[in-house]
Amino acid sequence: MPMLYVVVCAAGVADGVGELISAAQGRGWDVGVVATPLATGFIDQAAVRALTGYPIRSAWRKPGDDRPLPDADAVVVAPATFNTINKWAAGFADTLAVAILCEAYGRGTPTAVQPRVNEALARHPAYRASLARLRAMGVRIAEDDGGPFDWTRALDLLDG
Repeated sequence: MPMLYVVVCAAGVADGVGELISAAQGRGWDVGVVATPLATGFIDQAAVRALTGYPIRSAWRKPGDDRPLPDADAVVVAPATFNTINKWAAGFADTLAVAILCEAYGRGTPTAVQPRVNEALARHPAYRASLARLRAMGVRIAEDDGGPFDWTRALDLLDG
């Protein structure tokens, strides 16, 4: 079964990540979740672990520790925040989640992102430039229309 990493950021909709996990599993993916440090407070970690069978990763492991997740065959970032998108595009891998995203590019791992950014932040020129850079890197981006968060949009981009 192919392995999908779901990277979750600290946005208000993050508590619905179980919908994405279930949809991905229904499409034949094994799923592991990587959360930004702040996102761990937005999600029900026990429920996510029960769905995936894996611990949520949010920090680097120590040398000699076992790898808790198999290598990713694809990555979905949902919800993706202003902060994560800008750091990822600039290559600032200061969290495990962003480091995994930066490595995914270097490994050629298919990656799709579904931003959740408020209108004021979305107008910032750094954000627009970051989205353009990610597109140029081959990242598939589901536009954030500000409506209800559809957890399968980024997953659909991997299929299409």
